[in-house]
Amino acid sequence: MSGKKKIIRITNIPVSLNVFFKDLLKELSKDYEIVALSSPGKDLEEVAEREGVKTIAVPIERRLSPFKDVVTLFRLIKVFRKEKPDMLHSMGHKAAIIGQFAAKLTGVKYRVHTFTGLAFPTATGFSRYVLKKVDKFICWCSTDILPEGKGVYNDLKNNKITRKPLRILGNGNIRGIDLSVYDRTPEVEAEAEKLRDGKTFTFVFVGRVVTDKGINELVDAFCRLNEEYPQTRLLLVGDRDNGINPITAKTSEKIASSGSIVEAGLQKDVRPWYAAADCFVLPSYREGFPNSVIEAGAMGLPSVVTDINGANEIIIVEKNGLIVPARDATALYSAMKRMIEDKSFYESAKACARELVASRYERGFVWKCLKDFYREKLG
Repeated sequence: MSGKKKIIRITNIPVSLNVFFKDLLKELSKDYEIVALSSPGKDLEEVAEREGVKTIAVPIERRLSPFKDVVTLFRLIKVFRKEKPDMLHSMGHKAAIIGQFAAKLTGVKYRVHTFTGLAFPTATGFSRYVLKKVDKFICWCSTDILPEGKGVYNDLKNNKITRKPLRILGNGNIRGIDLSVYDRTPEVEAEAEKLRDGKTFTFVFVGRVVTDKGINELVDAFCRLNEEYPQTRLLLVGDRDNGINPITAKTSEKIASSGSIVEAGLQKDVRPWYAAADCFVLPSYREGFPNSVIEAGAMGLPSVVTDINGANEIIIVEKNGLIVPARDATALYSAMKRMIEDKSFYESAKACARELVASRYERGFVWKCLKDFYREKLG
């Protein structure tokens, strides 16, 4: 027995543990007994090896699957009865729905959920009703609710999802950024040089290439801009998801026929792609707190983002970028055009980008806020 209080961190999929909690679980294990729980997979094995913490694999379906979800619930009840954690901290809706309910049934004292994004604000009709009920259930099961940013906080509060207190840690972001990693090191610059294309002004998008990320509007806006400014490029860094929320056939055709759009696919290291670009663009319809905007800023890129949760907190208009309405290709085109034409503004925004990220989202600060919260609850 270590004598340390035990915290179980649970996510839907192991890649979330592997990416979002990189080095964090190792840091937390200095003061607490940390257990990482998620669906089985190579990522969970990597977490165990790198972080040096105990891992437990329990299959958690990402979509609704009544029979499998009930099986998962009973498996989690069994795990919690055996592990007897002092706290369960969840991230991801499915992990929260089943995990927090299992924790409540087994008497886990502190049941913490971090809302990294909400689906109901952009949903309509019956779907919106159901999604709100799901979030209310999560809040009912949880003892502590941590919204990732002011936008998520306001959506929960204004829609009366819960009467329980809501608490934003630090400046909202749950991950923080390691500025020694996201930097234009000689190694990163050497890789970026291979991706550059002469004197072109390059826009970059990093994320899933799907409709909800605003890819249809981005491609429309860029193609219009590219007609006026042939010396421009658009880098799309991320996988397509043709099964869920795919981009339109028309957008696919434009990407294929344009000699100025590079579809790079999923990249293990996105830093050279940021470094090879001049401006980051995130035209998404909804986010929780988009880490890609923080990463781009750390790499010295000004951004054009849509007026959505998280993005409109990271970007300060006229300071480190521009904010446009979601689903508005014309407004997006105008903002991208300004980045090219208004050189004084562009250079000023570029100079501020890394500085603002460093002052608000540096990893050490974000981790300290989380550790202070745990200390307040567990000692």
